[in-house]
Amino acid sequence: MKFFIDTANLEQIKEAEALGVLDGVTTNPSLMAKEGITGAQNILDHYKAICDIVHGDVSAEVISIDYQGMVEEGEKLASLNPQIVVKLPMTKDGIKACKYFSSKGIKTNVTLVFSAGQALLAAKAGATYVSPFIGRLDDICTDGLVLIEDIRQIYDNYNYPTQILAASVRHTMHIVDCAKIGADVMTGPLSAILGLLKHPLTDLGLAQFLKDYEKGNK
Repeated sequence: MKFFIDTANLEQIKEAEALGVLDGVTTNPSLMAKEGITGAQNILDHYKAICDIVHGDVSAEVISIDYQGMVEEGEKLASLNPQIVVKLPMTKDGIKACKYFSSKGIKTNVTLVFSAGQALLAAKAGATYVSPFIGRLDDICTDGLVLIEDIRQIYDNYNYPTQILAASVRHTMHIVDCAKIGADVMTGPLSAILGLLKHPLTDLGLAQFLKDYEKGNK
């Protein structure tokens, strides 16, 4: 399973990259705003900076809601760097734009997916990635992991190459559960990725090893 980090914070991206397990980055307008990145040119420059840090795909989201606007904005984003994946909303115009970009060989990520039917349409339109938001489903008492399972079954039934990118991952167990189900990619905060390192028995074992080493060298 690929590990993406969901942020626009350059320091967090650098830390995840230095860990040696980072495969890509996802961002959105909210994450950009959180880092104080505003204005069209500043946002484009920030995407370039992210691409300079990582070696994998970087999802860059359009803000247009109409087909023509998505195409124009997406083409500009894709021209920044071959790593850029045009992130499109799960709407009628978004699916049309996805089909357009896939026909041009431009990678896409269809986002804000909350049903298996939406994921099926994205795959039919040739999406590179589809992003079901499992955390937001959990927020409304719906099991987001069941959606991942349903999409996995559908894609396997018909050998769709679209990758399932589990989004809105909130914590470490989300990552483990998505890996068990067969999500191709997960994207979440740095804290969730670092959480996989932690286990009390590891800490206790290391402490004992160091204690025994010190005894033997006195």
